[in-house]
Amino acid sequence: MLKLREGTGSDLARFYSALQMDFDERELFSPASIRKAMRSGAQEFLIFYDDQTSITEGYALCCTKSVYGYVLLKYFGILPWYRDHGVGVEAMRLLHKRYADRQGILAELTVFEDSEDGEYLRKLKRFFARFGYTEVPFSYRIGGAKGILTAKPLRGTAEIAPIARRLLLDFYSRCLRPAQLEKMLAFDP
Repeated sequence: MLKLREGTGSDLARFYSALQMDFDERELFSPASIRKAMRSGAQEFLIFYDDQTSITEGYALCCTKSVYGYVLLKYFGILPWYRDHGVGVEAMRLLHKRYADRQGILAELTVFEDSEDGEYLRKLKRFFARFGYTEVPFSYRIGGAKGILTAKPLRGTAEIAPIARRLLLDFYSRCLRPAQLEKMLAFDP
């Protein structure tokens, strides 16, 4: 059975290469930024593991501090050899259970123009929609790429477009210095 535990700095060091394989370098927080945010409680690096074998099957990095009570699922990945076996579904259920007392969970999808794989983005959208995530009508960029913000209400609402900018600034400013923030996050007019 899949279980979830809070990861440590050592776990981050072991699995950062998995993040580098799963996400474009332009959208990645540096390991130092993540460790700093983990120490302050602004982020959690979560590990999904099989409780019988203790083998890690996936990970998630969540920005957890927010004045609005939401959580930002920044990175979510299942290790390649466990994909297409229902692990992602179980992991998502564990995430929802972990944050059930929050207003909701936000998830970001990025669309890099040099990526030609539109099917991959459609698959991601379907996966998140399956769990009740809806696209927020809000335009912004992550590392120069188009960002798609999705929201899953838990106790709050998915209607966060009026405060989306403040929410994202709140999450990102807790883990990035101003120069890094300016490079990572941009809002479209």
